[in-house]
Amino acid sequence: MSWLHTLLNYIGLSILRLFAFLPYTWTVQIGYALGSVFGRLPHQRKYVVLRNLELCFPNLGPHQIQILANQHWRLLGRAVIERSRVWLGSAEQIFSMVDIESEIPLGDNKPRILVIPHFVGFECGFMALSALGEKNGWQRGAGLYQNMKNPFFNQKIIEWRNRFGAKSINRQNRLFDLIREIRKGNFVVIAPDIDLGPKDSVFVPFFGIPTNTITAISRLAKACSAEVCLMITTLNADKSKYICKIHKALPNFPSDDPVSDTARLNHYFEEEIRKRPAEYYWVHKRFKYRPPGEASLYD
Repeated sequence: MSWLHTLLNYIGLSILRLFAFLPYTWTVQIGYALGSVFGRLPHQRKYVVLRNLELCFPNLGPHQIQILANQHWRLLGRAVIERSRVWLGSAEQIFSMVDIESEIPLGDNKPRILVIPHFVGFECGFMALSALGEKNGWQRGAGLYQNMKNPFFNQKIIEWRNRFGAKSINRQNRLFDLIREIRKGNFVVIAPDIDLGPKDSVFVPFFGIPTNTITAISRLAKACSAEVCLMITTLNADKSKYICKIHKALPNFPSDDPVSDTARLNHYFEEEIRKRPAEYYWVHKRFKYRPPGEASLYD
């Protein structure tokens, strides 16, 4: 790593530390402002957001799509800046911005998989649950991660996510670690709504579009005799903080049909997204891989 890269990394780290200890209302407003500016600059992710919204909400006109995209960029900017507080702030700081509501008993060490869609506040929810587990002496949390291109921040973020006793598991090659954590009864949080390629995936509907989706949740739940619960982290009514809601176990899940189970999860996600579409993480190419013979939806 060159001296310039090292310098830039430490400048970025200093900025994160600054935001972590600013008053929370300042953090929110700065995030809104930065998100609004970034959403107006010409870049490829701006196109991805608009394209995803066009595909998922064909009933909306161009003006309505643009309004929704602008709302999304504001909320995404807020969430990105908030991560400084989530990663570097105290447990009390996290609890001040996230409430946890659970329909299941926490701390009973029952094998469960908590399935989260990528709303912009998903990182807040995971960290709040992890901090709450440490505070109450419950089982630790575990979550999957994918390596970043920047090794400095890749390692830093793993350390920050693990600081309340959680365990970060590389989604590429640590399947047995994941199974072990589930069987121990630790909180295992998985977000299956990212297009990771054709391996161990099937095309099932998402907003009426055949969408490449991993079948891991069904297979892991079957292998570990684990319950599967949705964990949804979204803003409260006045947007002053987040609510992380852990729902009761999905009935009759898993079944003997992983494809049907995977389609069912996509349906649940879609229902939640339609309630608050601006909060979903539209910047990733959810429809990147297509069924054989179909053209790209992003050209």
